[in-house]
Amino acid sequence: MRKYVLALMCLMLFCSPGFAGGGLDGFLADLNVQARSDMGGFAARVGTQFGVPYAQVQAVIGTVNAPADAFMVFQLGQMTHRPPDAVLGVYQANRGKGWGVIAKSIGIKPGSPEFHALKRGDFVLSGKPGPGYGKGHGNGKGKGKGHNKK
Repeated sequence: MRKYVLALMCLMLFCSPGFAGGGLDGFLADLNVQARSDMGGFAARVGTQFGVPYAQVQAVIGTVNAPADAFMVFQLGQMTHRPPDAVLGVYQANRGKGWGVIAKSIGIKPGSPEFHALKRGDFVLSGKPGPGYGKGHGNGKGKGKGHNKK
């Protein structure tokens, strides 16, 4: 029986959109599968990664449509330096319009590195304190107008 369950889980992993490079939608779908298999562990990892008490993570999970949406509330809050409650309010006002609309509403500009990370689904749930996005992609040579550029 264990072999059957393990084979089914592997099949789900390899056939999931995230494994095939599904961007944000694939990442969120995979995250929901992980969360639903161990909701307590998921909430603990989110809390640790974003420095939020477990009870607050559980409260956000209880108010969003899917566990991955709770992750995104904390992720966008971290990216924009806003409290999770502020992001949650924008999420509730724009529910169903997509994370791009929510990101723009809280100040992430289209074309910014943060917006590109969002579209790529370039996030990780490591369960370790840290930014949780932008890991391993890019070479640090952005094309934006920065210091001494014209």
